[in-house]
This record gives sequence, C-alpha cells and structure tokens, in this order.
Amino acid sequence: MEADPLAALRPLHAPLPVGWWPPAPGWWLAAILIATAICLIYRYRRRMAPKHAALKELKLLDKNRDAADQPVAALNQLLKRYALACWPTEKVAALSGQAWLDFLDAHGGNGQFSHGPGRLLQSGPYQKQHADLNQLTALARQWIKANTPLKNTHV
Repeated sequence: MEADPLAALRPLHAPLPVGWWPPAPGWWLAAILIATAICLIYRYRRRMAPKHAALKELKLLDKNRDAADQPVAALNQLLKRYALACWPTEKVAALSGQAWLDFLDAHGGNGQFSHGPGRLLQSGPYQKQHADLNQLTALARQWIKANTPLKNTHV
C-alpha cells in the first residue's frame, strides 16, 4: 500500500498581517489635503475677523442707537477703525471731513457718502437725533461688506 503523498507536505503558512505603517500613498495625499484645507480656512477666518467684528458691532450699534449719545459719531468711528484694518494707516488715519467722505465713496460708497445719506457723517456727530440713520446704517453695512481687510493685518 502506498503512503499518502500529501501527508509528507508541510502545513500551509499564513501570510504575515499587513502592518498599519507606512500608510498607502492615498492616505498621505489625504493627510496633506486636509492639513492644507485647515490652514487655508484658518487664514481666511483670521483675515476676515475684522469684517465680522465690524458687522457685529454695527448690528449692536443699530440695535442700541436710541440709548447712544451720538450714534453717528460711533458709526463714524466704526468705519474709521475698519478702514484702518483694510488700508495702510498713512492712507486713512488723517482723513476727515470731505476727504473722508470721498475716500469712502472711492472704495465702495458709489457717491452715497458725499451726495447721499453718508453726508450725515460730516455734520451728524454734533446732533442727537437723525432721520436718515437707517439709511446711513445700511450704507455703512454695504461699505463694510464691499471691503476686505489687508492680508497682513494683525488683529
């Protein structure tokens, strides 16, 4: 009787388990894309922080304008601070009066500051009550939304 030829074979060897390191190239690419996306989102949010803060302050100022002593002066200060975040200090800080209104018009005001409700910024800070405050607030909101802070602004 012949012996079973398969009995002389050694048992099957199971392959070693696949290690988790190093990851496949697709995982490296995914990690790089996620890290890049996080960095870009962080930079964008940091850059837009002055705009969001200005819009939030404008909303608060609009909500509490009856309690404020001089709402137009506060609105003018807000626009000036936001302009300083958007342009170099040398270009904005010394502006006042008609030059300030012309600057606002040149950067998104479309003539509404010099010839519209924005004229209130020139004479309004010295008055308590204003009829065109709703229009001025809407104009300021539109101007803030139209302008973006500088890339190298540190707030």
